[in-house]
Amino acid sequence: MKHEKSNILTYILLMMVMVTWGMNVVFIKMLVEVFPPITMTSLRVLLAGVVALSVCILIKRLRKISKQEWKYILIATIFGVSSHHILLAWGLTTTTASNGALILALLPLTTSILASFMLKDSLTRLRVVGIVLAFFGVCSIILQSGESFTAVNSGDVAIFMAMFVQAVSFIYIKKGTNTLDSRVMTAVMLVVGSSFMFIISLFIEPTGTKEMFELTGWIWGIFLVSSIVATALGHFLFNAAIHQLGAGQTAVFNNFVPFFGLVFSALWLGEKITLLQLTGFIFIVLGVLLGTGFIDEYIRKKINNKKQAVQKAG
Repeated sequence: MKHEKSNILTYILLMMVMVTWGMNVVFIKMLVEVFPPITMTSLRVLLAGVVALSVCILIKRLRKISKQEWKYILIATIFGVSSHHILLAWGLTTTTASNGALILALLPLTTSILASFMLKDSLTRLRVVGIVLAFFGVCSIILQSGESFTAVNSGDVAIFMAMFVQAVSFIYIKKGTNTLDSRVMTAVMLVVGSSFMFIISLFIEPTGTKEMFELTGWIWGIFLVSSIVATALGHFLFNAAIHQLGAGQTAVFNNFVPFFGLVFSALWLGEKITLLQLTGFIFIVLGVLLGTGFIDEYIRKKINNKKQAVQKAG
């Protein structure tokens, strides 16, 4: 009973994270239209990392990290922080926030597929059907601007790649948090990853920092909320959930990100939601529910409950 209550609290916190991440897609779209994208992203993630690291120091969770743990941290950082955030920022400069949110909906399915290979999780027929449905859904979104792959928006492709590398990072976060506190891993990943990004930004955007601090006004409020609430607190809670629930089950909650992303992009950016986007979203959600094993698990529980009821009646 205590375990179930603990999971319920985790589910509630995860849902709150999904709301902030849905908003964050819109926030990043707003930020990259004003700031140099790579410089802004590196400083946004660095601030999140400093906040996260400060919390770890206050609660006295820091300790010496082993070589094996550093291996998982560095791999997860390269994929889940540096590569993910650079591709996301770059992609949102040329595509809509609503498209970005929908493509990111493939994250739980991709995580589930990777887990089947890297964590020895089995793929059933229903999960294979789910993979096909979700793939069809994302293709309908990416190809909405044309009739062939030659018309694909490069921003959509960048968002797809951002989603994929983040899924890879989830696998290594799961491995790393088997021995390392998830909050410490989150903080170190954010600080190290943002440092990598800042070095890259010096070459790509040599005047980026100067350009950023020449700007004033409300946009800095968006920057702070995106950094501290969505990135620092959001990753803290999400990585803790991966440790408790597992990578595949936790990633299922990412289904809600595109929904909130669509709502906030329509409300705040005035983006029109097309029928093709909604159709793609439906296919993605159906595909994810099947592909992550959620439906399999639901059917399995129903069968077990019936068997237990028959045995008690007998």
